[in-house]
Amino acid sequence: SVSTQAKMPTCNFVPEKYKSYPYERMQKIREQNISPSLRMYYKKPLLLHQGHMQWLFDYEGQRYLDLFAGIVTVSVGHCHPKVTVAAQKQLGRLWHTANIYMHPSIHEYAEKLTSLLPDPLKVVYLTNSGSEANDLAMFMARLYTHVFRGPWGGSHCRDSPVQTVRKCSCSEGVCHANDQYIEQFKDTLNTSVPKTIAGFIAEPIQGVNGAVQYPRRFLKEAYQLVRERGGVCISDEVQTGFGRTGSHFWGFETHGVVPDIVTLAKGIGNGFPMAAVVTTKDIASSLAQNLHFNTFGGSPLACVVGAAVLDAIEEDGLQKNSEDVGTYMLLELAKLRDEFEVVGDVRGKGLMIGVEMVTDKDSRHPLPAEEISQIWEDCKDMGVLIGRGGLYSQTFRIKPPMCINKKDVDFAVEVFHTALQRHMERAAAK
Repeated sequence: SVSTQAKMPTCNFVPEKYKSYPYERMQKIREQNISPSLRMYYKKPLLLHQGHMQWLFDYEGQRYLDLFAGIVTVSVGHCHPKVTVAAQKQLGRLWHTANIYMHPSIHEYAEKLTSLLPDPLKVVYLTNSGSEANDLAMFMARLYTHVFRGPWGGSHCRDSPVQTVRKCSCSEGVCHANDQYIEQFKDTLNTSVPKTIAGFIAEPIQGVNGAVQYPRRFLKEAYQLVRERGGVCISDEVQTGFGRTGSHFWGFETHGVVPDIVTLAKGIGNGFPMAAVVTTKDIASSLAQNLHFNTFGGSPLACVVGAAVLDAIEEDGLQKNSEDVGTYMLLELAKLRDEFEVVGDVRGKGLMIGVEMVTDKDSRHPLPAEEISQIWEDCKDMGVLIGRGGLYSQTFRIKPPMCINKKDVDFAVEVFHTALQRHMERAAAK
């Protein structure tokens, strides 16, 4: 076990007593009846029982600060009371009809959701997952058109309160890295794709890859190049949407662009399985020329949950909280980067943060997997849950429910500091 001097913030919520199978039986069922492709975190996987806002509770009542939010999915907090009440009411009223009939909640939600997007993004198609939304977006692009780490970038290049320690020759407002990436993108367009293309899809900040950010002007210039070839531009907002980046409600807004299609999922339902594709009337009309039907997309229950999530984001001030608390956390984590040689980079915006672990800042080689895993396990043992990503799983992904506060951040950073100190002690003892 690992102990820390960090004091976990108080929580007045008392979880119910766990009444399901013993841990050992759960393990046996997992081994015998659940696909091994569904991999779990940690040497001894957690058996979680209940959640409340930013907190998770295991079967023994142990409390954890959740900094990964069910892989960036719990947007407004576990079992947020407003969303829970809305879902409970709709469960007693109407679950499912399919889209061959009208029901109130899909129209109310479509109006509410599209009011948050700029013109001409005013037509929504509701689905059940981000993968499904992205597939549909590319299908739309084809119908409409009939057709690891970057080598550049430095201390002035990304839209974040924390810049990389890698130096560059750029001055404020002038980004040579952006020019080089755009030239590389042009080369790809000229040599590897046809003269006309269907579409280009990109996350405003790369999620699974470890909160990787583009140079500030890259997406704007990339969109222009795509449109010159007749393609449409798709913004994957599955992780960055709904205020998570803090400064804007949608990630694409931070780049000063308006895409032709936007895909939404994860935080849209705060854990409820739903997603959406939002596009223009012109592009949406191309889909009407083909048969595309979704049995469960836009169900009465899903739309009520989605609307309650939007209300909670607004009423709880969660976009502003993401900006304030996220910036605070980035700056606190940057202090750890300055203190520890193995913290190679801290990056991100709002509550979409990546901490990249390296052997040293000069070589920037990924820290060996077993060493990263031990730091990760130590954080868990001290009560903090974080994710991992990047090509070599070398980046800790911090994307908590947006209701997290600065006291939670102080606790998490102190725990991470302790885990890093323990890592350095192990390394020195070798």
